[in-house]
Amino acid sequence: MRSDKKVKLARLRHQRIRKKISGTKDRPRMAVRFTNEHIYVQFIDDASGVTVASASTMHKSVPDRAKLAANAAGAKKIGALAAEAAKGKGISSVVFDRSGSRYHGKVKALADAAREAGLKF
Repeated sequence: MRSDKKVKLARLRHQRIRKKISGTKDRPRMAVRFTNEHIYVQFIDDASGVTVASASTMHKSVPDRAKLAANAAGAKKIGALAAEAAKGKGISSVVFDRSGSRYHGKVKALADAAREAGLKF
């Protein structure tokens, strides 16, 4: 279990990032969240408070979802699937929200896969 200090610092990093970025209808916020087992990606219009599209390792439409994990290989697959879900809703440009995580490893793999699939950050 994480210590209270780590949780507090993670929350502060997340708040520091969120006060600088915001999603709109034309350019929604691509919020990425990693847990120990799963990866979640949401495309959020903050102006109206609506989730436009989403993808995760738990979606039933994801092929071989039992084999996906919250690692760099899983992040690449989910990044590509998230980009396809966004393109299906007419989204081509997003604001990337890494939710307080460092931009390396899993987060970077997901972002690169989404860029390769056609999303613009």
